Formats: sequence, C-alpha cells, structure tokens
Amino acid sequence: MTIRFCHAVDLIGDGAAFIARWLVLVACLISAGNATSRYLLNLSSNGWLEIQWYMFAGIVLLGASQTLRINGHVRVDLIYSRLSERNRVWVDIIGICFFLLPAMAYLAYLAWPFFWSSFTSLEKSSNAGGLLLWPAKAALPLGFALVLLQGVAELLKRVSAAVGILTLDMRYEAPPQ
Repeated sequence: MTIRFCHAVDLIGDGAAFIARWLVLVACLISAGNATSRYLLNLSSNGWLEIQWYMFAGIVLLGASQTLRINGHVRVDLIYSRLSERNRVWVDIIGICFFLLPAMAYLAYLAWPFFWSSFTSLEKSSNAGGLLLWPAKAALPLGFALVLLQGVAELLKRVSAAVGILTLDMRYEAPPQ
C-alpha cells in the first residue's frame, strides 16, 4: 500500500515536471517572439511579458516536487556528503518531518486564500494589456501542495528504508562549486 501510494505520487510529480519542461520551451518561444516583434515591428504588449512571468512561476512551482524526488534540492553538503547512507536516511526523515512538511503545509495554507480571492474577483493586472492574475496565483498553492505530497511520499520511502522494507539509492554527490 505504501509503495503504491509513493508510486502514484511520483507519477503525479512526473506529470507536473513534464508540464514544467514544456513551459520552458514555450516561455523561450514567447520571449523570442516578443523581442522580435518589439524590435522588428515596433509592437509590444505587457501581456507577453506577464505570460512569461506566469510560465516561470509554473516552471519553478511545478518542477519543485520533481526536484525533491530526484534529490536535487539544496542541502548542507559539508555535513550530508560525509554521512553514511543510513545516517542520510535519518537526516532526511528529520528534515522532512520538522522542516519540509510543516513549511509546505503552512505555505499552501497561506497561498490558498491569496489565490481564491484573486480567482473569485477575476483580478486583472493593472498594467495596460495585462492578464488575469489568478492563473499565476494558482501555481502557488498547487506547487506547495505538490511538494507537500511528494514530501509525504519521500518520508514514507525513508521510513521504509530505515526499517529495512525498501532499499533506496542514497548516493549523493555535492554539486560542483
């Protein structure tokens, strides 16, 4: 049951990361198109700039859960890289329980009314040619909820590894400086 839950959460994170990857391409194309139209045709719109910002928000917030899953998030490398795999599991368990899960739950809790107020009022950007704001604001509670869900799955994986039910690849290489 636990493994199936973790697998389902991983699949949801894969789907969010798939969308985030495509948003990178679309944001680049819009950026290039906007620059081209601005410099060659002397046409510009704040809407094109805003849609890029929305996509950047989607890239970061939809990709964050996948970053957690593939162990690509920020750590205190000085300590973590020197620990045994078993101790890394326990550091992860403590970090997830006391830092990640409470922070993501609180941020999702704070972000929901921020989004909902914008959604129900159909809030628009005050810029000329600006867009609706609620789609960008929706990325906040969605992204935090995805990281929270992935955090629960990662916690279950770590606990399963700590008690010997599951074997995890806990190899860690500090990023090059």
